Amino acid sequence: MVREVVGAIASLWRYPVKSMLGEEIEVSKVTTRGLAGDRAYALLDTQSGKVASAKNPKKWAKLLDFQASLTAMPQGYESLPPVKVSLPNGDSITSEAPEVSKVLSAALGREVELLSCPPETPTLEQYWPSVEGTAHQDAVTQLLMPTGTFFDSCSIHAMTTATLARLHELYPEGQFERCRFRPNFVIEPTSREIAFLEDEWVGGILAIGETVRLSIDTACPRCVVTTLAQSGLPEDLNILRTTARYNNVIAGIRMSVLQGGTIRRNDSVWLEKAT
Repeated sequence: MVREVVGAIASLWRYPVKSMLGEEIEVSKVTTRGLAGDRAYALLDTQSGKVASAKNPKKWAKLLDFQASLTAMPQGYESLPPVKVSLPNGDSITSEAPEVSKVLSAALGREVELLSCPPETPTLEQYWPSVEGTAHQDAVTQLLMPTGTFFDSCSIHAMTTATLARLHELYPEGQFERCRFRPNFVIEPTSREIAFLEDEWVGGILAIGETVRLSIDTACPRCVVTTLAQSGLPEDLNILRTTARYNNVIAGIRMSVLQGGTIRRNDSVWLEKAT
């Protein structure tokens, strides 16, 4: 087993409501389910019974105009603090308000219900644009989400600044900002190489802080969300095209929790891999 420092946490993020903008944090508990409070809430499309996700932008691109933040530091998922949602018009409302689902429905133009408990079999719709190298072409497919969660697949997602820099090098006109990729944390690598560094980490373990250990299960394939207008960035399909053309639609890594604990911004990140 080889163990080496590969970088440090440059920024740490959670997204309390699925597909809404999240919040930058300094410290987080890591539970077996992921960062405490991450994707703790979601909107249910009451007409279809599916979880609302910007992966189908024809219905839900507006979700990226909303910003969600927890009103207190969560310790886990069993006793969640209320979430505050900032609306595009500048108003805000918390999950404690009896009219929260009604207000969000009006703002989105679709009837939704704010949930903190996932449906028994959560599903969402995802749109695949016509981009060479993606799984489908101009099609909407259904994604079965992990039972008991509002995640698409993995419980923790990360990427390096080297990957963002490499994508920008390949497509200088593109704005490859962190928010397009929605990682839980961004790693500033010790290496100065501009490359898809974390691709080589798959199959290993990331150790962070005193106790946290994360299994690096797969590389992270990207979707249409990376191309959408958000946080002042323009819509740009070439963001996904660049990722597809030069790295098989991959940018970042997907992880599961082997051992929980606490992580903080600036914590060193160690990689453990079998020799």
